[in-house]
Amino acid sequence: MLHSIVLVAHILVAMMIVGLVLLQRGKGAEAGTGFGAGASGTVFGARGSANFLSRATGVLATLFFITSLALAYLSTQRTAPASLLEAVPAQQSPAPQAAAPAAPASELPQLPSDSGSAPAGNTPPPSPDSGGNAPRE
Repeated sequence: MLHSIVLVAHILVAMMIVGLVLLQRGKGAEAGTGFGAGASGTVFGARGSANFLSRATGVLATLFFITSLALAYLSTQRTAPASLLEAVPAQQSPAPQAAAPAAPASELPQLPSDSGSAPAGNTPPPSPDSGGNAPRE
């Protein structure tokens, strides 16, 4: 349960970091003014947005680091089952097994006897050079 809560917080912090990084103005911000990026600096003042966004990114990066360490610690505390059979919950009552319909004995082919030789009609004649595996001269 705690692992799931920390994992959700970790994902939310990661998405907020991505959003904050995309909101910040880079060193080439003057090139973006033609596309409407110049008006974003007026919300917090001339330099206020850079300080606020930089500090918020730093705080979120610290939270991301802490949640990463917490997830690593919590994943080592989980005990994995020794086998797959332990992971499957035990059944309350065994389900009745349906018997497979047996084929009539007259439709089954007869197996050859263990006399040591195969019937004469079933063996192909040997060929002297039957494949492309023989070396060429």
